[in-house]
Amino acid sequence: MAAFAPPTDGVADVHPRNAIARLAVAAALACGALTLAQPAQAAGPYERGPNPTDSLLEASRGPFSTSEQSVSSLVSGFGGGRVYYPNDTSQGTFGAIAISPGYTASWSTLSWLGPRIASHGFVVIGIETNTRYDQPDSRGRQLLAALDWLVEDSPSAVRGRIDPSRLAVAGHSMGGGGSLEAADDRPSLQAAVPIAPWNLTKNWSGIRVPTMIIGGETDSIAPVSSHSQPFYESIPASSEKAYLELNGASHFFPQTTNTTMAKSMVSWLKRFVDDDLRYDPFLCPAPRSSAIEEYRDTCPHS
Repeated sequence: MAAFAPPTDGVADVHPRNAIARLAVAAALACGALTLAQPAQAAGPYERGPNPTDSLLEASRGPFSTSEQSVSSLVSGFGGGRVYYPNDTSQGTFGAIAISPGYTASWSTLSWLGPRIASHGFVVIGIETNTRYDQPDSRGRQLLAALDWLVEDSPSAVRGRIDPSRLAVAGHSMGGGGSLEAADDRPSLQAAVPIAPWNLTKNWSGIRVPTMIIGGETDSIAPVSSHSQPFYESIPASSEKAYLELNGASHFFPQTTNTTMAKSMVSWLKRFVDDDLRYDPFLCPAPRSSAIEEYRDTCPHS
């Protein structure tokens, strides 16, 4: 208990009534009779970066400067790729996410996502697949192999920045279908973000990983009515999940910079990979804008 402080004006107060009052306050403090202001809630252990704002999340880069390096195609389990990571090491380790391109596509079609997500405090690996014709189940295994490589075999400058308990997956088209496969196979993942996902399997009732599915309203290759929507609906309501449908977007919306997608994706990763409650307001209640055709979620953050 802190000592009772004298008046700060430097004049001793010796009036008997004041002395009695001061003794009464001291006694109340000693026995806990007075309610003291509670300290502010401590920040979560994985919070990284400043308080989020709309302008920060909509900017082309987040608060962290980043570096990147190529990943050899000679690695085991996937076809190499490119890794992006924050330069800062003063705030502790970061979560990591592996992202797969779609059927016949290379990482270059999604490469804008690498530095953008990394600049918000993540290690990101954009993978090349073993062949451009790999199906979703294969892409799911390759995403998990890429995460394992990051944690176990990546260069020390990368590996030393990663918290191996905070990992996530994402992907476009068949890569998005692959991210569903990976989430189903490895429930220890902290998040998944399938983007315009394609998969012949429609039932994902086994998924427990927090999953945000992002679809395009006019997608004719993986129509939301037969892919994104039933995928979302099949994930149990007890799991954390969200469905974002972009107004007028085709199947290829992730292949150019898309601010609405990036803002929601980063918010989801920060909320569930970093357990960062500061991002709740960007997910729940449902975000609204002219770019959003529909948004649904279990809204567990309210």
